[in-house]
This record gives sequence, structure tokens and C-alpha cells, in this order.
Amino acid sequence: MTSMFVVIAFLLQAFFTTPLKPAEMAGKQAVVNTTEGEFVIDLKPELAPNHVGYFMKLAREGAYSGTIFHRVVKLGIIQGGDPLSKDAGRVKSYGTGGLGLLKAEFSSEPATRGAVAAVLQPNKPDSAGSQFFVCVTDQPALTGKYTIFGRVSQGMAVVQQISEASASAEGFPAARLGIVSVTIRDTPLPAPQPFSTETVEQLTEYRAVLETSVGSMTLGFSPALAPGHVRNFLRLAQAGVFDGMAFHRVVKGFAAQTGSIDSRGGPLTDEQQKLVGTLPPEFNQTKHVKGTLSMARGDDPGSASTSFFLVTGDAPSLDGKYTAFGRVVDGMAVLEAIDAMPVNGETPATRIELKSIRIVKGPGV
Repeated sequence: MTSMFVVIAFLLQAFFTTPLKPAEMAGKQAVVNTTEGEFVIDLKPELAPNHVGYFMKLAREGAYSGTIFHRVVKLGIIQGGDPLSKDAGRVKSYGTGGLGLLKAEFSSEPATRGAVAAVLQPNKPDSAGSQFFVCVTDQPALTGKYTIFGRVSQGMAVVQQISEASASAEGFPAARLGIVSVTIRDTPLPAPQPFSTETVEQLTEYRAVLETSVGSMTLGFSPALAPGHVRNFLRLAQAGVFDGMAFHRVVKGFAAQTGSIDSRGGPLTDEQQKLVGTLPPEFNQTKHVKGTLSMARGDDPGSASTSFFLVTGDAPSLDGKYTAFGRVVDGMAVLEAIDAMPVNGETPATRIELKSIRIVKGPGV
């Protein structure tokens, strides 16, 4: 009986509500608090105003509180929002409630990682309602066939974790993956990127302590000569992008190179990946001598990204062609030990781990 009243309440909400105005839906996010953690959805009324309006209404009324993610496909999708899932005694009916209320608002928005879309009844395009699913990985076959009304902007690691929960062959989770609440808020103004507001003088105060499997060494920076590269390095290091990488290339008496994402022990998080990009060159007159910190790149001068190298001997052929932006200020013996490691060609015979990079304050170069 309780479940019947829940369904009736959802139907009444659908048919006796004045739609929200565009201005009321613009610039809104939904904070989904779950038993597994929190994720945030950027709502997209420009794609599907009726779906966004209905989702916001239900969220504000607390309709999602106590529901669960009743279907998970590992690294595929997670599905929730069924009002019937509040009732632990109606397991066999999960996935059938809260539907048949909204007409389709299909678009060309791609069903890629993070897309949030409305669930439909089989073969009924105008059957959406309270239920929704989140794409954990790209699902190109779903593009244009489901109404996408939002996109996860924070917390994709939580979404992925939910998708990986133990479940039956049909995707029903072994444990209740609860939605504690869904809260609507104004989208916060974007925060400035880390290390984007410091002056050159302030940047000079930072040092980076590289913890390697051979030992630790400390880098100082030259922001007056290459401010973009210094800011980028500090930003990536603070975010943990370099943690778990390796010195993948050692050319004896020339350079030791690390920073390749391919050498990392695990994938980047979505937040870390957002920080990765390419850099315009900042070539300068710094000599590539022993201890110099410089940025690796491809044939394109503007292709530097995450990979960097430390010079282990005089290398004048690199001067003015690669962006030097700092040098080793402590732990030169560690760099010498890396340079002395056995190699197969230019590949270390055993993995030389870059365990982490810690950013501290101290004198610069």
C-alpha cells in the first residue's frame, strides 16, 4: 500500500505542477549525496528543459531521498531514482516506478562519460520520469536515443565506484546503494587554477621534493624565465599527477626523463586529467648543464605537457630549444645514482619509481 501511494504522489507531481521558467533552471547543479560518496551534476536546461525542471522539483521535495541505485553495469552505467526502491519489500518491481510522465527531449549531446540521462520504458520514447542513469564510460550507441539533461562535473570516481559494486548478472546490487539526498544549488563561480595568481616573486619561494625509489632530491624554479612552465609543474605536482610515475628514459651523461602518463602506476582521476594540457614554449638563455630541469616535447615546440627531464651532464645542443625552468638544489647524488642505473638502450633495466612530488616553501634558484 505504501508503494502505491508513492507512485500516486509521483503522478500528481507530474501533472499538477507549473513548469519552471528558464531563468529558474539556468546555472544550477544537483549535489547527489549517496552512501558511497558525493557527486555533482551540472544541469542542462538548454538541452531538456522539461526534464531538468521535473528533476529539480523532485529533488527539492526530497523525492529522491531513500531511493537507491537499483541497477549497475560495471564501467557502463548506474541507474537510480525509482520511487519504488524506497520499499525494501518491492525488489522485484525496482526499475518500473516513476516512469511514463515526460515526453522525449532528444538531442545530439553525446552519451559520453559523465552524461546523465532519463530512463525510458522499453520502446516508448515518451516515457521518462523520475529515473535517471549516469554513463560511467562513453556509450555512443545511446546518443540521440535517451534524453540527456545533465553531466557529472565532480565525483566521477564515486560514480565509477558505484558501477563496480557487486551485483547479479542482471545488474541488481548485492547491497543497497542509497541516495541520501539530492540538493539543488547555484553553480559556484569557477575557482582560479592553483598557482595562477601568485606573482613571479612568490613562485620563486616554492620548491618540489621528489621522492624516488633511489632517494629524494629537491628542485628550485626560475619563474622569471618560464612562468607558465613553473605554474604548470607546481599545479600538476600538487594534484598528484606525477605520483607513481617512473624515470622511463635515462641517457647516461645526458638526461633522466620522467613525467610520462604512460609510466604511471594507475590512471589519472577526472580532476587530474582536467589539468593536463600542452604548453607554449618559453625558450630562454638558461644553459642545459648538470642539474638543469627542463621540459620534454615532441617535434612541435608547443607540445610540452607533463614529461620533464633533469640534465645529468653538459648538453649545449638543448640550449634555446627546450624550456629550462629550474634546477636541482639538493640531492644531486640521487640524480647521479639514477644516471648510473643499468639500462637497456635508454630504458632502465629496473623500474626507477617517482613515488611522489611534495611542494614546499623555500628559496628558489
